[in-house]
Amino acid sequence: MAALHPELLAYAQSLTLDTAAAEDLVHEALLRVLQSDKVPQESNRLRPWAFRVLKNLFLDLQRRQKVRLNYLQSEAQLADEPDAGDPVEMLLVRQAYERLAPRDREILCLIDILGFTYSEASEIIGIPLGTVMSRISRARRSMLELIEDSNVRPFRKRMKA
Repeated sequence: MAALHPELLAYAQSLTLDTAAAEDLVHEALLRVLQSDKVPQESNRLRPWAFRVLKNLFLDLQRRQKVRLNYLQSEAQLADEPDAGDPVEMLLVRQAYERLAPRDREILCLIDILGFTYSEASEIIGIPLGTVMSRISRARRSMLELIEDSNVRPFRKRMKA
């Protein structure tokens, strides 16, 4: 593994364009490789596999950063130009989310808020992938029902004359 470090670091730097971020990415990738039960035993397969682990970690990081950025931008827009209905809609969603069962909140948080993939959520929670898919479906349905059952309706912006 130590022999791969310089090449992995060079690859990570080409992806991140940031030395510190590249070092963190390589560290995480090597940690994942060492902890994995599926490490290829043949040296000719180990090298590409380790690079694929690093690339997947990078893509996951990019996706998470995009989700966070979108969330921060939407929060900033609400603070700048709040539509009369937006705060009410946010309140409805927040109240519905808080009324969900804990396992529904957990799966929605991991997948819809934090941006984890179904397989990552499966690994985090320790349940089969199929169970993740059925849980997220039920949680989304429950969330929608709670929102629709509310007697509060957001204001709609009036058209300017």
